[in-house]
Amino acid sequence: MVSLSLQLTPMQQPDALQPSTAAASQNTSLVPFNLATNTNLSGCDVVVYPREPSEILLQLENLGDRSLNLRVQIEGNFPSEWCSIHTEPDKQGPFVFDPKAQMSVVLCFNVPEDFFEKQAAITPNHPLMLDFHCRIHVYYTEQGTNRQFVETGALNLYVRPRSLYLKFIPALYREVDFIGRFLKIFEQAFEPTVQTLDVLWSYLDPMTAPQALLPFLAHWVAWPIDQRWSLARQRFLIRSAVELYRWRGTKRGLRLYLHLYTDLPLDDHLVSETDKHICIEEIRGEGFVLGNTRIGQDAMIGGGRPYHFIVRLRPQRPNQIDEQLVRHIIEQEKPAFCTYELCVEQSIVNSQ
Repeated sequence: MVSLSLQLTPMQQPDALQPSTAAASQNTSLVPFNLATNTNLSGCDVVVYPREPSEILLQLENLGDRSLNLRVQIEGNFPSEWCSIHTEPDKQGPFVFDPKAQMSVVLCFNVPEDFFEKQAAITPNHPLMLDFHCRIHVYYTEQGTNRQFVETGALNLYVRPRSLYLKFIPALYREVDFIGRFLKIFEQAFEPTVQTLDVLWSYLDPMTAPQALLPFLAHWVAWPIDQRWSLARQRFLIRSAVELYRWRGTKRGLRLYLHLYTDLPLDDHLVSETDKHICIEEIRGEGFVLGNTRIGQDAMIGGGRPYHFIVRLRPQRPNQIDEQLVRHIIEQEKPAFCTYELCVEQSIVNSQ
């Protein structure tokens, strides 16, 4: 008399009809199973997709009048790490099953994401195995009599790629397993291009574009690529190239360029120029004007330099500024007839 009822139910119903076990066995090498002649077989077909967990519900019912010591085991020709067994409540190893009680065991299958991309999948003359077969054994012992039994369920596991193109065909064709795999060939060829068009804006933004595309974007705005700049700085400068061109030769343009390189704040909220982290002072004076000039205050007698300015930088951390590169920026941005002085103040770092 059978004391235990076993039923397998897939939690996700397959969209396509899978080939029969007999037909599949012609193309798949099977691992032989030693089944007892008095076992009660129940079959179940499950389609699993890489990166998508698939669950199978194993429902058990104790039909007898004695408590049972249960142990669930699964074996087959698939990698053992794909499957994990969870009971309700979660228990490890053998557990006691009360008379006339019911319980559920969840079999969770998780196929690796790179199943179709790994080296074994592209080996010539060795087709990738997609159909797997296994048996679920429930070993139980009756308390009091110590009689041992086993109930077994058959499980067919089909690994398939998820195809987005199935939604574009009539429902009748979705039920054919071959059509889904056939459409996947075209999807792998066309989908990368479609995805690129969907996010084309990110390829045209220097902040998100691939590094290989930066020289093209820089050429697009006539910005020279300088290897002295870090990759992050090059992205900022290419994005700001048009604005830098607009203000080239002005105090605002020079301050913006130095800000993009040094990360020093612009301090637009400060009124006094001498209080800013990027201070650009223009040396101005009325010169020697009779009747309107005060010697020693606003007059210059000899040695005066017209169109002269002073750049003072106040770094916030050590080694924040490369003085040689700053001088290259100033020489590039200032008008040719202007002269300048550069002063980089020592940064003060408070020790904690």
